Amino acid sequence: MNVPNTLTLLRIFFAVIVFAMIGLARYDLALFFFLLASLSDFLDGWWARRFKQVTVFGRIMDPFADKFLICGVFVCLVAIPELSTDRHKIFADWQMLQPWMVVVIVGRELLVTSLRAFVEGAGGDFSAKWIGKLKMVFQCTVVTLAPLFLSGGAEWYVVAPGGQFGGQEMDVSQFRQDTAQPPQSNVLAAGLDWALGTMTWRTTVFYTMLASLWLTFGITLLSGLDYCIHATRMIRKQQERAHELERGHESRK
Repeated sequence: MNVPNTLTLLRIFFAVIVFAMIGLARYDLALFFFLLASLSDFLDGWWARRFKQVTVFGRIMDPFADKFLICGVFVCLVAIPELSTDRHKIFADWQMLQPWMVVVIVGRELLVTSLRAFVEGAGGDFSAKWIGKLKMVFQCTVVTLAPLFLSGGAEWYVVAPGGQFGGQEMDVSQFRQDTAQPPQSNVLAAGLDWALGTMTWRTTVFYTMLASLWLTFGITLLSGLDYCIHATRMIRKQQERAHELERGHESRK
């Protein structure tokens, strides 16, 4: 039980806390523990390479901890109505986070894990590729911005000074919703409002989150297809080598 493996187990523990905080609607704490888990992911990889403490346990548990964290957070987030439906009715439901998106994301992770176990079990190399790492970057972006968006009361549209909506003038401090009242924010959102001196950061967070979500979905499909093609080629090469060895053995007879 060296330092990298301890950090890996700690990441699984942080993941459970993140799931619980999302369930309790403490999105600021969920974001905090997710960032801690992400930091532990960086540290355990750096430590293992720097001090040559790569172990079989770490090679198995490290990717499991990553997938447990990311897939678990997506499953928790898709159950939140504010992420699956735009309360302002500007965006259709299919443009928001939907269960079928999460099914594709989780299914891709299970497929790649199975392919990696099969190929490496047969002696092949199935290391992570750049498109898989890019997919992870966008996934982490979504998972980071979603709790931040929810921390701001799941509001994103701020009416400009003197602007109108529905024929009624609204103040800049008012948000577009039925009650036209400022959103219920937690400490994190209130702190950002105070530090930035404006609530318009919510709009940036919302659009960045939505764009990252669709980029994640697209890259998930592409990376899954790329890994399938890569695995198929490796399996075919292994079969060809096996046939060559078999023919060579028969010719010696």
